[in-house]
Amino acid sequence: MKRIYMDHGATTPVDPRVVDVMLPYFTDKFGNASSLHSFGQEAAKVLEQSRQEVASSIGAKPEEIIFTSGGTESDNLAIKGIAYRNSDRGKHIITSTIEHPAVLNTCAYLENEGFEITYVSVDSDGIIDMDEFEKAIRDDTILISVMHANNEIGTIQPISDISKLTKEKGIYLHTDAVQSFGKIAVNVDELGVDMLSISSHKIYGPKGVGALYVRKGTPLQSLAHGGSHEQSMRAGTENVSGIVGFAKAVSLVNEHRIDDSKHMTQLRDSLIEKVMDSMDYVYLSGHAKKRLPNNVNLRFNFIEGESMLLFLDMKGIAISTGSACSSKSLKPSHVLTAIGLRPEDSHGSIRITLGKGNTQEEVDYVVEALIEVVGRLRAMSPIAGKMKLS
Repeated sequence: MKRIYMDHGATTPVDPRVVDVMLPYFTDKFGNASSLHSFGQEAAKVLEQSRQEVASSIGAKPEEIIFTSGGTESDNLAIKGIAYRNSDRGKHIITSTIEHPAVLNTCAYLENEGFEITYVSVDSDGIIDMDEFEKAIRDDTILISVMHANNEIGTIQPISDISKLTKEKGIYLHTDAVQSFGKIAVNVDELGVDMLSISSHKIYGPKGVGALYVRKGTPLQSLAHGGSHEQSMRAGTENVSGIVGFAKAVSLVNEHRIDDSKHMTQLRDSLIEKVMDSMDYVYLSGHAKKRLPNNVNLRFNFIEGESMLLFLDMKGIAISTGSACSSKSLKPSHVLTAIGLRPEDSHGSIRITLGKGNTQEEVDYVVEALIEVVGRLRAMSPIAGKMKLS
């Protein structure tokens, strides 16, 4: 049986070239980067080389990169770090209704700590309402956190437009770029952000490592107390092997990003066109053009996404019904709800996220499988039966 992986929004396989550069740092080059002897200095040197690689990929300075365990920790450090350090200026934060749980749950935690959060809505394509956004800004607003691209529907947000407002008001701006980094251009100066989160395992690097960009001069409070690692912003012995792998993944993805993105865009558009031409009552969620090159979020009336996922899995096809962080929940996706979908429509949605290794042949196989699975499920659906659907 064929096995086809199209859930790259959840995670990616580690590139063999990444594994190769990591291996020595588990055995021969195992030093602690804080140690003064040659083993430690060897680790410290490659740590700073990796920091330079990550920094240059987003137009940042090496000293503006803090290595973390991944996107969730980076989001927490950015949001809580600004909130705690700047609470004397104000306790108001603005975010959107479609953020990743790493941002939404962090904001919910801060609400219990006495901070006030404004959740700005989005339109039916998932793009933030700029008028509502501008009206939400207050004198005591200290932080705005809006994701660069949505993890479920792939919609890309106008971060550079938002940054013009934040600069005028002296408000710090954070963006979660975990899904966009490596797929579209990400430059901190062009976006105008003060903080930006990225993660290794979304770009063919190892799990458990990521980074937070913090623009020089941005006042941030550390959340982990201990040693002076990562400029005293993230205590704990650095994961040197993981960071080395992360940096190699960054190098590879930047080298091939334009070609890979073009390839994935062609596959994405082919998949969308073939599915929508083959069946009725199928709809695309997210903006048709302002979306990630690898993201396909489709909703099928009269059936459930979980059933489609299971039937496709039996055919060797891996997709998801939404964010991997909440895919075991039976609640409707908060993202799909935010763009105006009814619960029954949300439950009929699936997310397909392509990778650089996927092929047109695989896309065609997935389309054929979807046609068969949807037909079978609709044949069992009382509602679809009344409408004589296949």
